[in-house]
Amino acid sequence: MLRSVSCLAICALLTVVGARPANADDAAFGPVQTLTTADNVSFSILGKKPKKPAPTLFVFALDAQRTLNSGGYRQAANFLAQQGYVCVSLDLPCHGKQRRPGEAAEIKGWRQRADAGENFMDEFTAQASRVLDYLIEEQYADPARVAACGTSRGGFSACHFAIADPRVKCVATYIPVADLRSLREFQGANNAPLLASLSLIECADKLANRGVWISIGDRDERVSTDRAIELARALSAAANGPSRNIELHVSSTEGHSTPPDAPRASAVWIDGILAGK
Repeated sequence: MLRSVSCLAICALLTVVGARPANADDAAFGPVQTLTTADNVSFSILGKKPKKPAPTLFVFALDAQRTLNSGGYRQAANFLAQQGYVCVSLDLPCHGKQRRPGEAAEIKGWRQRADAGENFMDEFTAQASRVLDYLIEEQYADPARVAACGTSRGGFSACHFAIADPRVKCVATYIPVADLRSLREFQGANNAPLLASLSLIECADKLANRGVWISIGDRDERVSTDRAIELARALSAAANGPSRNIELHVSSTEGHSTPPDAPRASAVWIDGILAGK
């Protein structure tokens, strides 16, 4: 049961007056670069090193290069980079360099790993934490102002990163996978305990006191609108007292596509959370 209207808002998305268009010229931020930590974790970064440690946004969708070179996946990053944020990405499991020889690509690879009993989020979140360690040590990132965002499977991954690393203060998710068992690729999967443990709904208590922002269309059959709503309710129920940092935005959007104003709205929300507003 929801604790209050303020802790779970189902509402029209915000509009940022005067915000830069989501397809802003890459020249405004510089090229997407690939860097490697001392322990050989590769990641991509948008733009140049800041003059002093800056607020940092992890962006997840596919592999790192496709994510940060995509106008669709990096829209929130564009808005926040304009405000001086460092924006970085990693390859998701079974994507890019994280695909093992002979392994199926992307979500089908996730299914293979799950069938083999592997919690594939463990390695991913450990790598993301090592990238954050690097960014802090090299004076890119302000450790007190770290956020993550992600689209679909990237939203699932961003939430697991926040679960694993308490330095992530808030997560914004767009059309997120809340439970792998909602995906057609996982139909008939036989590793029920592992899949249950990976469900964000089952992990809600580990996220409830961080900021979580969810945007979903009202007819998303790919990841299940109902499961995204269930996740928001679980987060609200698990919060220690009323929380104004849990938001659900359901809009009239057909199919599995990000509501058009979600990136701008979430960018304002992320900035507010990290600023302590």
